[in-house]
Amino acid sequence: MMILVINGPNLNMLGIREPEIYGSQTYDDLCGLIENHCEKIGVDVEFYQSNHEGDLVDRIQQGYGEVDGIVINPGAYTHTSVALLDAVKTVGIPTVEVHISDPDTREEFRKISYIRLGCVKTIKGLGFQGYLDAVDFLAKGN
Repeated sequence: MMILVINGPNLNMLGIREPEIYGSQTYDDLCGLIENHCEKIGVDVEFYQSNHEGDLVDRIQQGYGEVDGIVINPGAYTHTSVALLDAVKTVGIPTVEVHISDPDTREEFRKISYIRLGCVKTIKGLGFQGYLDAVDFLAKGN
């Protein structure tokens, strides 16, 4: 099984960006944690991060026929991007939306998620553990 983990804008700045919300661990720490977990459960994993919406759409499309599941934290594009929703719906790859914090407890505009409409599950507010839970969910065939 191959799982693609996609992270959107500003997630490359983990450890620096609002540590009171996102913690002090870095993006590299996150990738290492996921990689170790996937190795233990026998899942192949690939990581992709971009601050550009079109690049994220391109990577989702490239996953068609190549990956069995997608874990995505679209960052701020969660609340604005119909293009990401359309890409996920188009490829038909089971996708889990993940958020380190719980957007529903933050600013009002963060309560809207367009991509959620194309996802098989949403995990929020569990920190980095949410990514591992998403991988486990996909690995079990959701």
